Amino acid sequence: MSERETPELAVGVIVREKATDRLLEVMDKVGGRWQARPLTGGRERDITPGDVIVLGDRSSLSVEGAVANHRSRWGVLG
Repeated sequence: MSERETPELAVGVIVREKATDRLLEVMDKVGGRWQARPLTGGRERDITPGDVIVLGDRSSLSVEGAVANHRSRWGVLG
């Protein structure tokens, strides 16, 4: 993937939900619907590609930074 390409929605990628600014991990695709779970835990919920910004997989540096910022913002340090 080139630097200018946007990562695709896929199982295992981290996304930012536009409405809540929360980070979610895509867990599955069932019947054409994507399901994601908040990084802080909780229930899976349906998402659509238009509702989220795909950040990439957990190993990318930008995702690691986003996760660290998210955890400090929501009081989940460590």
